[in-house]
Parts: sequence; structure tokens; C-alpha cells
Amino acid sequence: MTDQTRPFDNPAEAFAQFLQAPQRLFAQFQPELAAAGEEQAAGDLAQWAGVAQRLQGMWLDFQREQAARAAEQVPAMLGDPAGLMGMMQGWLKALPLANPDTQKRLWEDSLALWEGVLGQYGIGPKAAEKGGTAPELPRKDRRFADPKWREQPFYALVHQTYLMLAEQVLAMAEGVEAGDPVRHEQLKFAARTLVEALSPAHFPLTNPLVMDKVMATRGENLVKGMEHLLADLRRGQLTHVDPDAFRLGDNIAVTPGKVVHQTPLYQLIQYSPATGSVLEVPLVIFPPWINRFYILDLSPQKSFIKWAVDQGVTVFVVSWKSADESMAEVVWDDYIAAQIEAIDTVRERLDVKSVHAIGYCVAGTTLAATLSVLARRGQADKVKSATFFTAQVDFERAGELKVFIDDAQLEALGKLSARTGYLDGRTMAATFNLLRGNDLIWNYVIKNYLLGEDYPAFDLLHWNGDVTNLPAKWHMAYLKDLYRDNKLVVPDALSAGGTPIDLTRIETPCYIQAGREDHIAPAESVWKLTRHLRGPWTFLLAGSGHIAGVVNPPSARKYQFWTNDGPADSLAEFVAGATETPGSWWPHWIDWLRGQDAREVPAKGNRVPGGKGDRVLEEAPGSYVKAR
Repeated sequence: MTDQTRPFDNPAEAFAQFLQAPQRLFAQFQPELAAAGEEQAAGDLAQWAGVAQRLQGMWLDFQREQAARAAEQVPAMLGDPAGLMGMMQGWLKALPLANPDTQKRLWEDSLALWEGVLGQYGIGPKAAEKGGTAPELPRKDRRFADPKWREQPFYALVHQTYLMLAEQVLAMAEGVEAGDPVRHEQLKFAARTLVEALSPAHFPLTNPLVMDKVMATRGENLVKGMEHLLADLRRGQLTHVDPDAFRLGDNIAVTPGKVVHQTPLYQLIQYSPATGSVLEVPLVIFPPWINRFYILDLSPQKSFIKWAVDQGVTVFVVSWKSADESMAEVVWDDYIAAQIEAIDTVRERLDVKSVHAIGYCVAGTTLAATLSVLARRGQADKVKSATFFTAQVDFERAGELKVFIDDAQLEALGKLSARTGYLDGRTMAATFNLLRGNDLIWNYVIKNYLLGEDYPAFDLLHWNGDVTNLPAKWHMAYLKDLYRDNKLVVPDALSAGGTPIDLTRIETPCYIQAGREDHIAPAESVWKLTRHLRGPWTFLLAGSGHIAGVVNPPSARKYQFWTNDGPADSLAEFVAGATETPGSWWPHWIDWLRGQDAREVPAKGNRVPGGKGDRVLEEAPGSYVKAR
């Protein structure tokens, strides 16, 4: 066996070695390229020396800062607190990359690819006659769509080799017989994470766009990129947008309203009416406490809250408190009790018998439990209808997040949060970012660190980075009882406040929305809620995913949704007989809501928060959403 085909100790090493080979090969065909590069790079020696000195100085200053703070905890995202990288290395051992026969085959495939690619540029034994047409490369990927990746044979060779190897590694992961479906998903996740991380776009010398920027700015982009990197290292979180572009209550979360109630766990916000009359039954929205509530109140053009108010609905929203040390003993029962308390507070405040309720994501899971508890207690009539945004109750097929739920990772998370009693929100943010690594991590590594670009102003990404902490005790129980053991769909396997939970007791009319491309709460998993309800339900499948599938105002004229009034025993049957409608599903929902109770009342008295004689606590969006 030659040195080139020797077995490697781990798949990452093997993958990296394969990627380095095209550079060595190309150097044999084009020795003059290195000399040209050296001549071009020489330039103004003083400038380049100054750039190098500044980069080194910034890094040394950062290291001194870290040494002075050695007793403090390493930032969550960058310290890999749950040991995930080490676990993934173990998962990757199931790949046959280190097998000599596999490596021999890969080398043969690679040589054939290299000859073919170089031949497109008139290089090597398979050189084609060069004409005026662009080279026809065998593989395409949007990460390498810029023409610069094809203008020079070196960059074409590097990125085509990467795409071939990535394709084969992912195919290996798919084909491995893991025995356990969860282990198989973990292997596929680890393989995908590996190949995403090793893209040549992430290294300056193998990214033509970065090299061009280096020459154009004489290295200043690297200095700016280092500033961005060190700022993120200090805050323990990747920055996606300009941190100063948005201010709560100023240009984001601006729908007028008042905080009308507060507990140690949440603030209740009531929004001011925009119509002379409103639906008699008010609406209470429960957003997930793993994120800030204003995902439903971004800019006025995107705000679901403002839109609902404009439709003549009296809207209340719960703004959950980001966990701190005082919430170490908070459990799921407390969130269920909080939902019931918020419902009762609204009923009492407006002197109404019942409310409409919306639960988004984990708050929708909790809303299902709340409805079950109310039914068991003979209080089901407190909720006129329930709407679920991308919410799961059956976690058998809960999507990619399940790769993070095993005993080793649960133990690591437990140790991580044991000292403070809460899980740092940056850990959850890093987890969700990993599920879409190319879009939410590596894309910004290139833009922020390598190209040194200015941060954009994008409200959705601002919200995405505005993390919240989670009560550790609740979070661990949630992962074990629901994600791992799937107890919520087992009647009376769980209880809240001493009341057993049985979803089959729910007779409340339900509207269930799922996202066709949702990777956090897959549509097939969301559909399973319909299998447990005793009362009437309406299921709607929206275009896009977990966020854009929900936050899709009619004015945007984007995406589509599917409905099916016929019988369906599975999501596949629902889709097969569904009718597609272009645009937002919000008008469909408001028509359904009015169908539950269309009675209206004048928008006066306590329907106007902060009016005469009404004691309120503060202006919306409140103080809890601003706490960090």
C-alpha cells in the first residue's frame, strides 16, 4: 500500500488528506502558479507585515483576557459543553472511511475526477481542446455558484474533489447498518456535520473569493474578520446581524399594548384594539419559552399579533421570563399552571366565559397537556378553541433534534446546568444552528470572519440570536419524558398539578398547523396530534418551515398551504387529497376562528388596556423580554 492509500486513524483525518491531494497534484501540472502567487503576494511588504502584526496582537490580547478569566466558565457555544464533538467522533467510527479497500476505491475515483476536471482546462493526459465555452464540471452546489470557483483549474479541482468526497461519505453513512435507528440518525448527522465543516470555502487559501478580497483590501478584511471572531468568542455566540440595528419597542416588537399581569414566570401583554368592535372571545397566545415572544411581532409588516388585532381580535400574549438561578426548581407543571392562570386572568379581566388559545412549538405541546388537565377537572369550557403552531405531542418521529437525546448527552447537559440551575440559551442556539450548519454557521464564518463583511440588519436573524435560558430541571424532564420516552401520548403516564394527563379527553375544537419543510417539528410528527383528539380538528400544511411557515403575512404573497376536508388516516393521505392555495394561511385561520364564535362586542372598557380606571404595569413589549 502506498503512503497515499494508507489507512487513517479517524474519518476526519482521511477526509482532510483526500482534500489535500488535489493541491499536490495540481502543483505537478502547474509549477509556475506557485511562483506567480508568490510574486503577487509580495506587494507592499510593510502593509502585509502590519496586517500580520495586528492579527497576532489581537489574538495575544484575547489570550491574555482568557487567562485572566480562567476561573470563569468557557462560553457555551465555543466550549462544546456537552462534549458533542467528541461524541460525533465516536459516531463517525462506524463509517468505513478508514477501511483500506474503501480508501483504495476513493483514490481511484479521485484520480479519475482529477484527470477529467483538469482535462476541461487543457491540462494532463485527458486534456480537451480549449474553446470559448466554460468548463463543464460534473457536480454543482450553491456554495460554489460564483464563477470564480471555475475560472481557475486549481479552485475547480479543489471544490469538485470536495463535492465528490462529501457525496460518497454521506452515501456511506446512509448505507451503514447501525441496528438502532437513533444511532443511524446520529451517524448521518455527524457525517453531514463533518463534510459541511471541511468545505474548501471555509479556508482562505482554497476560497477564491476570500483570496481576491485579501488582495483587494491588502489584508484588511482579515483584520476586520478577526475583530468579528474575537467579539463572538467573548460573547460565546455567533453573530448573524448588526447587534445595534434593532431595539425592542422602537423598531421591533412595536405593536401598541400594555403589560396587564405579571408573575415570577411570565408577563401577560394585552394589545390595544385597532377596530371599533372585536370578537367577544379573546385570544391568548403562548409562544415557546425557548425563544422570545416577538417572533410573532417583528416588523409591523410581518407581525402576526398586529395582523390579528387588525382583524378585530382582542389579543393577549404571554412573555416568558428567561430562566435564572431563582427558577432552578421550575418544572413542566409550572408552565401548565401558568397557562391555566393566564387563561383565568384574561377571563376575569374581560368577564368572558372562555378564550381562544394558541400554542407555538413547545408551548403548543404544553397547551395540549393544559387542555387535557382542564378536561379532567371539568373545566374544558374555559377554552373555546385551541390552535397549534408546529407543535408535537407524539415524539416517535420528532426529527433531527432526536440525535441529541441519548444518555451520554443528557448526562453532559445535566452537569453543565447543575451549578446555575438553568441551561444557558447559547447552548440551545448552537444546537439549532448545527441542524442547519451551512445556512446558520458556515455561511457566516465566511462572511463575518474570512471576508470581513459588515453585518446586515435582518429582524428574523436578530430574533434568532436573542437567546433565552431554560430551567434545567424542566428541560431535563422534557427531554427524557417526551423526546426520549414519549410518555405524553400514553394516557395517565404523566401528570400536572396532581391531575393525570390523557390527550384523548380533549374535545376542544383544534386547528393544527404544520410546516412542510419543518426540521424541528416535522409535519408527519405534528400530524400525529390528530390521532389523539376526541373533538373536531382542522389540519393545515403550510409551505416552508418552523419559522417562515408560521410567520407568513398575506402581504408577503409567499409560499402556499394545503387543506383537505376529506377523511385521512395519515399525512400521506392528507397530502394526496389536499388542495393547494397560494399565499398565506392566516386568512384561512381567521375564518376558522370566526366559525367557532362570530359574536362581537364594542372595543371599550378593559378591551382597551390602560384606559380610565385600568391599572397596568408597563408598556409593551414589557421588561421580561428585555432581560438577558
